[in-house]
Amino acid sequence: MVTQGRLRLVLRARAELDIAEALGHYISESAPAAEGFVNALGRAFAHIRRAPATGSPRWAHELQIPGSRSWPCARFPYLALYMLLPERIEVWRVLHGKRDIPAWLNLISNEPQPVESSAAAAARSG
Repeated sequence: MVTQGRLRLVLRARAELDIAEALGHYISESAPAAEGFVNALGRAFAHIRRAPATGSPRWAHELQIPGSRSWPCARFPYLALYMLLPERIEVWRVLHGKRDIPAWLNLISNEPQPVESSAAAAARSG
């Protein structure tokens, strides 16, 4: 969890796994690619904390999930899918933009509560 005078940004367990999977892919390509992904994800999370309402509501309309939004990771084909709640921002998934996002979002319904991990902390502090 992150608090910086704004709403807390909390990653759900599935988002943590998404980040670890993507990071594993970029690490296998090259260290600079992995570092670039972590930095881009950190910038995306910083933007979401600063201006959470600016994310795209596309998936909210398409999936009928009021209040959900997405924000892209610059220079990487990933989207952070999140929900703006009164007390926090919950990142549900970090998905490749070419995936079947409606199918992948359906995996969140029975997910455990948000958790903190070292991969997420590194991305958020980037």
